[in-house]
Parts: sequence; C-alpha cells; structure tokens
Amino acid sequence: MATYIFGHTTPDSDSIVGAISLSYLKNQLGEDCVPTRQGEINPETKWILEKFGFEAPELKTSYAGEKVYLIDFMERSQSPKDIDEATILGIVDHHKLGDLTTNTPLEMWVRPIGCSNTIVKQMFDYYDVEIPKNLAGIMMCAILSDTVIFKSPTCTKEDTKACKELAQIAGIEDYKAIGMEMFTVKSNVLGATPRALVTRDFKDFNMGGNLIGVGQLEVVDLSVFDNMKADLMDDMKKLKEEGGRHSVLLLLTDIMQEGSQLLVVSDEPEKIENAFNVKLENGEVWLKGVMSRKKQIIPFLEEQF
Repeated sequence: MATYIFGHTTPDSDSIVGAISLSYLKNQLGEDCVPTRQGEINPETKWILEKFGFEAPELKTSYAGEKVYLIDFMERSQSPKDIDEATILGIVDHHKLGDLTTNTPLEMWVRPIGCSNTIVKQMFDYYDVEIPKNLAGIMMCAILSDTVIFKSPTCTKEDTKACKELAQIAGIEDYKAIGMEMFTVKSNVLGATPRALVTRDFKDFNMGGNLIGVGQLEVVDLSVFDNMKADLMDDMKKLKEEGGRHSVLLLLTDIMQEGSQLLVVSDEPEKIENAFNVKLENGEVWLKGVMSRKKQIIPFLEEQF
C-alpha cells in the first residue's frame, strides 16, 4: 500500500513541490510514495509545475488508515481532520514545533532554514541520490519563492547554496530572473475573488485556545491592492465569523520595498498592536522590513496570546 506525502491545508509552492520531491527521493530509496495535496494549486505553483513539465499532485483530503509523511508543516490546524487516524512516518519541515503527536517513533528532518525543499536537497545529498533536471528546476523555484529570492530574513546560506546547486543541475544560469518572472505571475491578482486572494496562502494557528488565521500575498508592486483593500477586509470579516476565529490577519508584502501592509480583523485589535508595537488605522498598518510570516509575525502574536 502506498504512503502519501503532503503539505499544509492551503498549499504553497514549497509544500506542493516538497511533496513531489520527497516522494521521488523516497521512491528511489525503495518506498512506495505518492505526492498529494490538501487544497487547490495557486497561480505561482501552477506556473512552476507547467514550466518544468509536472502534473499537480492528486487532491486528497482524507487520510484515515493511511501511512503518511508531512512536509512543510506540523500544526494540527493545518492538517486533514482525520490526521489522528493516520500513521505519521516522518516530517520534513522548517517551522516551529507544532502540536501534532504520534504513537510511534518517526523520521524527523527539521531545520531552521528558509525552505523545506532545501532540506529535501540535503536529504538527496545525504543518501547520494541524483536529482533529475526538471525536478531540480521546481525545487529551485520553491526555494526562490519561500525565501523571496533570498530577501526573506528566514533565508540562510544553506538555502542559497542549495538553490545555486539546483540551478546548475537544471541548467539555469540566471535563476534570479526566473524568480522575478515567478513573482510577476504571483503578483497577478486581477480577476481573483477576495476569498481566493485572502486564502491563497493562508494558515490557521492555535494560540492560547484562540484560532488565529494569517494570510500572505507577495507582489512586486503593492499598488495592485489600492482598489481591493475594502473588499479584502470585508471578506476577512466573513472568514473570521465562518471559522470561529479570534483574528484574521493578511500580509500584503511588497518584495521590492521589502515590507508589508498588515490588514487586521480581530476581537482584540489591541493585542495585535501590542505584538508589533504599532497603532492600527482603519484596521491596517505598514510594517517596514517585515516579509516573513513564520519569523516576523507568528512568534510575536504567540507572545500576546
């Protein structure tokens, strides 16, 4: 029986590519593994897969009775609802420890670096398994995406090293140009519904018994949101009520200005203000230098909650 590999509920490029790359590695090592996904593919990930000739992993939302590997997450709030009925064989991740538990020992590859695919690259090196050219291409893109072309504070020398080595395998000289092309696709928000945008890269976190949802949209020009903010805020309010959330936050990240406009809908906005030592005006504030949800948002929220 096959083992399934998947990322978090609203998958980004790292989680989708990670499911594909880790499945390939595991299959080369003699395990029967299948990449899957819990949610819809976003435009950036679709572009990456099409550019290098990959199909999207199968959509699968129930894993009861299955053996699984998790990649790019270990939070219960980002897991399938029946995760307790699955057997977790291993986790590959670059986030903080989550609240999932297991009944048996498991394989753990967890590093404080910028991208899960950097860890998968290190696993390929550890097991001395050759990476195919097209697989190297999508892994390179995943690293460029998660590290915001090396601008994110989460980016490490290990990420840049892995990205350059993968680019060489893929036969790509100007990998930063590929990264900018990728982010230009990511910046195309016209025509998308407010719900599609708010949830494009959205994660729920349990903080002190409160459900906090945090989304992020990364673009090359923040002005694309000038006429959308009111609609985005309205949908955030609906999303908050629908999910029984305490707060919903949305980071509008400008990768050129290297900062984020934070939109907030919360039962206690003062806690959000205290977390970042700011004053919200009409539910929003500019956070200079803030580009990472994982490193610059979540830890400060958790201190408050």
